[in-house]
Amino acid sequence: MVSGEVIFVLGGAASGKSAFAETLFSDAQTPVYIASAQAFDAEMRAKIDRHIARRGSKWRTVEAPLDAAGAIEALGSADVCLFDCATLWLSNHLLSETYLAAEQARLLAAIRSCPARLVVVSNEVGMGVVPDNALARRFREAQGRLNIELATAADTVVHVVAGIPRVLKGALA
Repeated sequence: MVSGEVIFVLGGAASGKSAFAETLFSDAQTPVYIASAQAFDAEMRAKIDRHIARRGSKWRTVEAPLDAAGAIEALGSADVCLFDCATLWLSNHLLSETYLAAEQARLLAAIRSCPARLVVVSNEVGMGVVPDNALARRFREAQGRLNIELATAADTVVHVVAGIPRVLKGALA
């Protein structure tokens, strides 16, 4: 990875996308992890704890469930960063009933101008059935639009299926 490079990693739930994204930082001394997850129940707390244990102690974690843009804006050119994940960030905003268009525009602007090496993880949610309720359909549509924008902003796009990464755009160094 080079300074200012953006890699977008997407895949289905439990597809191995976060584990793959973390491998891109194997040579980094102190990578930054921007976390969007919130532990509202024991199951999510356990998932977060598994991710923390897998990453190990070399990572510096920045909790940013709503302000990932601010965390990205604070990065310098010497930083390497993993933002995991845009899906939970979006969910947090939908549930907080914030003005999503403005928040998304701010996040995308921060990503586009980020001087750090940045990997963004997100879920691909458009390959399943049409959800049966309005909030779920709104989420799916918003996530699809966000993923399109993230893929457009990225230098490299990687789709992870069953733990296997496939480069869709650009190349991994």
